[in-house]
Amino acid sequence: MDLLLENIAKYVSLTKDEQEIVMEYFKIRNYPSKSILLDCGEVCKKYLFVLSGVLRNYTLDDNAIEHTVSFATKGEWITDMRSLVFDTPCNSFIQVLGDARVIVLNRCDQLALFDEVPMMERYFRILVENAVVANQERMLENFSLSAERRYKKFIKRFPNIVEDVSQKDIASYLGVTPEFFSRIKRGRINN
Repeated sequence: MDLLLENIAKYVSLTKDEQEIVMEYFKIRNYPSKSILLDCGEVCKKYLFVLSGVLRNYTLDDNAIEHTVSFATKGEWITDMRSLVFDTPCNSFIQVLGDARVIVLNRCDQLALFDEVPMMERYFRILVENAVVANQERMLENFSLSAERRYKKFIKRFPNIVEDVSQKDIASYLGVTPEFFSRIKRGRINN
């Protein structure tokens, strides 16, 4: 739980009493590799904070081809925000890549936490603002950068997971085929 408290402290200040209250709302869970924590069509009811391991959010297109939306690594949050906020079925999956230890915060507990420790509402607002900016930057990069440059940015963004995540998953995150991604890695791209 220390990692979570450190993450919270980056954005807001809590008293010791508030920290103790906050910790009562979070539950630690261990998940084996390949576990599906959110299934397409379910209504998302939780936020997930990664203590160890990697989580992947992905969707399937009409041809059942996977498209990785995001990864979450140690010290990061992941959820299906649209499903969570609007209480509607999600269009994506959240999967564990390798064994993972995760802190879970249920949506109903989050709302109760906001009433009990109002500073936590500010914390989550800041997280959402940062996520919106990151998604906007990623979308602009997908429009304006070559796949090779997007891969270089991916390595900078996720230096610790390049060896732990399948090439297929990285390729789908970059929006390229596994074959093209293999050529990128070998440096054999004709511009």
